[in-house]
Amino acid sequence: MNDSGAHPAEHAEALILVVHDDAAVRQLACAALEQAGFSIAEAEDGRQGLEDFERLQPDIILLDVMLPGLDGFSICSAIRQLPVGSDTPILMMTGLDDTEAINEAYEAGATDFITKPISWPVLCHRVRYILRSNRAIQDLRVSESRLSKAHRIARMGVWEWALQRDKLYWSKEVYLIFGINPAGFEVTYQSFIDTIHPSDKESFQRAMDRALSGNRILSVDNRIVLPNGDVRFCHTEGEVFYDAHGRATKIAGTVQDITERKRTEEQIRSLAYFDSITGLPNRLLFHDQLERAIAFAARHRRKVAVMFLDLDRFKEINDTLGHAAGDDLLKGIAGRLQQCLRGYDLVSRNCALEGSRGNSTIARLGGDEFTVILQDIGGVQHVTTVARRILKAVAEPFSLGEVEICISASIGISIYPDDGNDSGALVKNADAAMYHAKKEGRNNLQFFTQAMNDAALERLVLEQQLRKALANEEFTIHYQPQVDAAKGEVVGLEALIRWQSPELGFISPAKFIPFAEEIGQVVAIDEWVVAAVCRQIKTWLNLGITPPRVAVNLSGHHLIRMNLVGVMMRSLAEAGIEGELLELELTEGVFMQKSEEVIATLHSLRELGLTISIDDFGTGYSSLSYLKRFPIDTLKIDRSFVNEVSHDADSATITSTIISMAKSLRLGVIAEGVETEEQREFLQENDCTIMQGYYFSPPVPAEEVIQVITDGLPAPKGGLLLGAGVAAVGVQQ
Repeated sequence: MNDSGAHPAEHAEALILVVHDDAAVRQLACAALEQAGFSIAEAEDGRQGLEDFERLQPDIILLDVMLPGLDGFSICSAIRQLPVGSDTPILMMTGLDDTEAINEAYEAGATDFITKPISWPVLCHRVRYILRSNRAIQDLRVSESRLSKAHRIARMGVWEWALQRDKLYWSKEVYLIFGINPAGFEVTYQSFIDTIHPSDKESFQRAMDRALSGNRILSVDNRIVLPNGDVRFCHTEGEVFYDAHGRATKIAGTVQDITERKRTEEQIRSLAYFDSITGLPNRLLFHDQLERAIAFAARHRRKVAVMFLDLDRFKEINDTLGHAAGDDLLKGIAGRLQQCLRGYDLVSRNCALEGSRGNSTIARLGGDEFTVILQDIGGVQHVTTVARRILKAVAEPFSLGEVEICISASIGISIYPDDGNDSGALVKNADAAMYHAKKEGRNNLQFFTQAMNDAALERLVLEQQLRKALANEEFTIHYQPQVDAAKGEVVGLEALIRWQSPELGFISPAKFIPFAEEIGQVVAIDEWVVAAVCRQIKTWLNLGITPPRVAVNLSGHHLIRMNLVGVMMRSLAEAGIEGELLELELTEGVFMQKSEEVIATLHSLRELGLTISIDDFGTGYSSLSYLKRFPIDTLKIDRSFVNEVSHDADSATITSTIISMAKSLRLGVIAEGVETEEQREFLQENDCTIMQGYYFSPPVPAEEVIQVITDGLPAPKGGLLLGAGVAAVGVQQ
């Protein structure tokens, strides 16, 4: 079934000759055109193309500019000199915005051009349009009535210029296109030239001179300015006529209003080369602009700076306020970037398209990533000034509906040719510098160094190995006992994930877990941990050992994705254990996102028998109202406070306050990271008896947990800690 937008039989008999030396391009063009209902012939070089044209006499030629042997311009000129080639449409393929090639194509007699990279659906529409126009012109010569009808449909008028008398004839449709009242208007060649847009007058005159000097055919696109100031696009075709002595006497042809076609082409181009949210150039156009900037800098021994800008904590805003607010923020950022650089040069869509009127280009690569090209820079200090101006502008508050938010950015900078000789290297190195800026505390700028490149390479290797780790069963779980120091009993275990990579060796969870969150792998790792712990519990049960409750420390991404209940139900069912054996540990930040949905999810988890605890309590949000609103059972005091209780008054006060608050709210409380007798004494004196840390035991492999559960642990100062109680799963230590 033909789904190209035209009637299947509209151009069923049309033969298209595709002349291109690249077999892949020919294949793609032929596939697209054949699917659209055209017949196709192919030629791989200029000479074959010229021979095939004379032999086949196709309806239209799709002709590449750059060909071995005879180039496209020579072939076009040769075809126009053939008796059968004067009217055959020739659609030439040129480079993006290659004005010189486009002008030369028209000079050689091309009907139209299409720029690379070619959109094949657009090509099919372009071919249909050219064939339709060409067929209309031929029909005009056959029948006056058909001529009139075709003109009305196509917004096309007829004109004729008597050269000796300098008199122009315009049909009614021409006056309508030009917005001119025929009454009292004297049509001369000069009055016609006066209607052409000032920027197009010179190119139009060149095309007319070529036609009159022997080329015989006029074919040109140009803009006209209506009396009311409106601008429209026209396509003018003409043919020169000669007397018996070979002197040109007149030139006659058509003019067609192609404004709508141009607008459609611009819309198609906008979709291909511009970001739909911000209107800025997208990744494709950005790289094209950067290559041009590099080429210019190489010729003139100049420098180019590439800035890679990433918004800090944009995902939190997007997840909390919604994607619509996130889009509004991106639009606001784009506007501020453009405003910042207007002092440097002209920044606009036209600048990005035409590529030569400004010294900078802003683009959005996707997500919250923006890039800026600064051409012809005066030095590092100049680039630094621009970057600081951007940081300051981004940091100003944004109003998103009824919410006012503040956001910052991290900027990485690379310089051509110091940091790379091509667009790929410059962007990669600017990206590495941006990550360094984030590590330095965000809201700052960093220039690229080789050390950053090494760090970026290390990140790449880590990502590759981390993505393979789950499939290759490289993760294991160790368990750290939790004890009731007052009773001298083991009351729980915290399961801690470990990664021993065959290539990289042991990787600390403190390193790979945050990285897994960054690259979107943490959810899969969390699900593996839950399933593995459930299976281990089932193994203990099968051995006749009843383990205590197990609390699972999970990333907040599960709650944001709202799939945590399903994950837990599946893991419990597959292992064949009850939910009462598990407890979930979540960080404070989770409770600030999608409050009503989180509350509903936590209640559903409780219905499965699970209990809920807050991990690293005291390090997150200052608001404690969620302790009353959310179904929470236990608080875990963060190790950063426990480590300081014996010699820092503030940490001691905070810790004792958390304990008192938990007791008053009838919540359980656990202190983690206990390493000294002084810490144990302080906690026990302040009524926190459940503790874990190296003071009691390091994490141990699963096979050693049986002894902990059955026999207990040796007490730090003699005696035994008997096994019973709670177990937890986490990723710390």
